[in-house]
Amino acid sequence: MGWCDDSRSKFYNKLIKLPFVHSAEKLYKNKNIYDVILVIDYNFKPIIKNKGSAIFLHISKNNYSPTEGCIAVSKKDMKLLLTFINKKTKIIIY
Repeated sequence: MGWCDDSRSKFYNKLIKLPFVHSAEKLYKNKNIYDVILVIDYNFKPIIKNKGSAIFLHISKNNYSPTEGCIAVSKKDMKLLLTFINKKTKIIIY
């Protein structure tokens, strides 16, 4: 599975199957940061090309190094968040 981040594609900012003709974020990583991911409802209704794609809440690397535009938390904190988050939860980034 992947997430299209290529604004030339009609699948921009959508879940896709790999292999894929255009650029896409692979939804698996060696560091297990995508063991759990939550899609942040950003740039969906409507999708605007080049406004941003593949923005997730996911598990952080052990050293909390910066993401490429996502929000990352420890696996322990992710497990806690999952007990509170539902479809109506809004994530606000300041």
